[in-house]
Amino acid sequence: MRDYDIQLEIFEGNPGTPHTDGTYPDFAREGVCAWMYDRLKVGDTFHYPDDLGQLCPWLVDSLTGMLRALENGGTLPWRYRGTRYEKVIDPDGVTTEFVRCPDPNVNLVIKITRTALPE
Repeated sequence: MRDYDIQLEIFEGNPGTPHTDGTYPDFAREGVCAWMYDRLKVGDTFHYPDDLGQLCPWLVDSLTGMLRALENGGTLPWRYRGTRYEKVIDPDGVTTEFVRCPDPNVNLVIKITRTALPE
């Protein structure tokens, strides 16, 4: 079985802005991700599976099916052509996938990048 390097990147998300008076934003109304709040930002990356414990459990649940498919050599056929989520699918190179957080108040998207390692 082929080995892969899998990286997870925060592709979209609202980490919010800390209030100077010590109060917190209205997370639901402002679409702020409580997991990201004041510590993470778009572009931050995590290595799978080593950093899985650093991710929000709701997000991990959404990622699990895609990760299982990708880590076992699978690809998902939809491409999202013409959108900012357009994928790369190369079983012998780099394959990408995008997954949304299930929280309906948050616009959080993770980009999964799977890179095939040399055999």
